[in-house]
Amino acid sequence: MISAIAWVPKGASKPEPAVAELPSKEEIEEMIKSGALDRSEYNESEEEDEDMDAEAEKQTGEVAQALAMADALGKTTNKKLETQLEDLTDGLKELDMERYDDEDDGIELFSKGLGDLYYPSNDMDPYLKDQDDDDSEEIENMAIRPMDAVIVCARNEDDVSHLEVWIYEDSDDGDSNMYVHHDIIISAFPLCTAWLDCPVKGGAKGNFIAVGSLEPSIEIWDLDIIDEVQPCLVLGGAMEKKTKKGKKKSEYKEGSHTGAVLGLAWNKEYRNILASASADKQVKIWDVAAGKCNITMEHHEGKVQAVAWNHHVPQVLLSGSFDRSVVMKDGRVPTHSGFKWSVSADVECLAWDPHTEYSFVVSLEDGTVGGYDIRAAKSDPSSESKPSFTLHAHDKAVCTLSYNPAAPNLLATGSMDKMVKLWDLSNSQPSCVASRNPKAGAVFSISFSQDSPFLLAIGGSKGKLGVWDTLSEAAVSGKFGNYSQLNRPKT
Repeated sequence: MISAIAWVPKGASKPEPAVAELPSKEEIEEMIKSGALDRSEYNESEEEDEDMDAEAEKQTGEVAQALAMADALGKTTNKKLETQLEDLTDGLKELDMERYDDEDDGIELFSKGLGDLYYPSNDMDPYLKDQDDDDSEEIENMAIRPMDAVIVCARNEDDVSHLEVWIYEDSDDGDSNMYVHHDIIISAFPLCTAWLDCPVKGGAKGNFIAVGSLEPSIEIWDLDIIDEVQPCLVLGGAMEKKTKKGKKKSEYKEGSHTGAVLGLAWNKEYRNILASASADKQVKIWDVAAGKCNITMEHHEGKVQAVAWNHHVPQVLLSGSFDRSVVMKDGRVPTHSGFKWSVSADVECLAWDPHTEYSFVVSLEDGTVGGYDIRAAKSDPSSESKPSFTLHAHDKAVCTLSYNPAAPNLLATGSMDKMVKLWDLSNSQPSCVASRNPKAGAVFSISFSQDSPFLLAIGGSKGKLGVWDTLSEAAVSGKFGNYSQLNRPKT
């Protein structure tokens, strides 16, 4: 299944990604010392160890018994073996192997001479030439061109969790090509991702993906490195400590979440800032450059499912929870209670409108989507702020939302009912302009591309990544087609 999708801005990836270097002896020793390479069974009880020892003794006994049987069987078959050896000797005499080299040297069934074994230069050797061609083709396939679109999807398949980095190539004739450029094995089931260019390793910018999972830690991976086995940074998480009795005990790192990380949001204005939502009912704000948590907020009474930064006022953060509420907080004044909206069901997803600083939408577990205007918010918690509109968008939970970055009022929704729908939100009177079953199963994640704003990436329970060119729908091109020219990349 695909649980999360993120587009990488064009030009952000290195044209030729580097190959990871093997860890040094010192790094391996440090990983062993820290317990990073320990197997998950380290905390098995002594009773289980005793069971394993008993099983090993049983297997040893079985092996000894088998050897004894084989020895006894050998004694009874010695005569048969002697007879077989005599037959083998007679056969070798018939082949006359002693005179094998006396055969006619003029007969060469396969060789054409010395040329088959030696070439004056590698350029003349057809086998090496073909190998060079294969190498150059492989290098060309691994290159990422500035006009290539890159999609990162978080996937779990056969109990293996990994990130897949896809290349999406679009041509002028309308044909597209998609393929996996490389993948990254990760340690836990991924739940959410956020792309960021914060210089985690120094320098001006980078190309990184933050991953939230069932673990309380947030892993940050460098997308410009192939075959990497460790994240370049881990925020929070558990660490192992040995007690006086020599047993291992888990403790959380300072500032860490204590539950699964359900939502992530990168601040594009303050590029070192990352917000996270967790099953531990907390919202945290991290300084990625420093690798630490700066602010922890506990304004929800249930699991926090989603967080989002305002596009126009980047200090303002929105969070949605299973306590059936949405809260808006100002990161500059985290102690302020903020503004709160009550909703009819558990929050699944939320998103700020990129075209105005006042509006956001929230999708719920009951299949509805609500739109809100923060100018109507009331600071009094006992006063209810009503939504601008309420839309029964799907028959099941609406897991994911995405605003079109170029066309105002165009919103995409994806649901457990396996459908993806496009909505015109003009005048707070939503109308469905297109819908599709992308054959992705239950839809968990959708995202419009920033560079090609009418391309919608789709992922779901079937584990198939899809890209929908929404302009191919007549209703979409008729209402919003004029916005496609505004974001067309220059060639």
